[in-house]
Amino acid sequence: MKDTFEWDRVLFNSLPASFLFEVAFRTVIMFVVVLITLKLTGKRGVKQLSIFEVVIIISLGSAAGDPMFYEDVGLIPAILVFVIILGMYRTVTFLLAKSKRFEAFMEGKVQCIIEDGQFSIESFEREDLAQDEFFAELRLRSVEHLGQVRNAYIETNGAISVYFYEDKYVKYGLPIRPQLFDLKSVNIPKSGVYACTFCANTQNLEPTKGICTVCNRNEWVEAINVLRVK
Repeated sequence: MKDTFEWDRVLFNSLPASFLFEVAFRTVIMFVVVLITLKLTGKRGVKQLSIFEVVIIISLGSAAGDPMFYEDVGLIPAILVFVIILGMYRTVTFLLAKSKRFEAFMEGKVQCIIEDGQFSIESFEREDLAQDEFFAELRLRSVEHLGQVRNAYIETNGAISVYFYEDKYVKYGLPIRPQLFDLKSVNIPKSGVYACTFCANTQNLEPTKGICTVCNRNEWVEAINVLRVK
């Protein structure tokens, strides 16, 4: 009768010890693949977690789970995965502390996405941040239009920081409440201050079709300058 606790099967699943080198190779490759993939997804992909925390969670979760219920996965290779991941994590954090260039590549830099009530278009597009998602973040802070916002930054962890104008400095801005923003049009029905729906630049326009002096777009919505309710 076959012994249930055959230690060679339990620890190595009858694999040769040389298989540990393959495990080490696979672990290093997959660690790098996961790291680069999460880096390419952008800050919002991992939001409040750092990239390394997500890598550790994914890698260790998989390494711990498979040997628990797969008969053909030995315990020793799984333990080696843990050791290698920990070693790579220590190596990456060491490089982050020693190299500013490596830190800038991995963590990125804080980007200004609103400057004086208007979009910093290049930064906004670089972060691949959806306009609707950004507007939702601002509405949660009781922002009605971008004329209330002096600066907004996307932090290295994906969070958004917002700095407001004092009430006396609030100016006309792009409304972000859906019932107002959805009134956007290429036609100007009456004279007044309008905001470009693409870059949030505000202009005084007459009843005609206007072209934005910043981004050369032609879709507008009537700007508002109400104060922020705190």
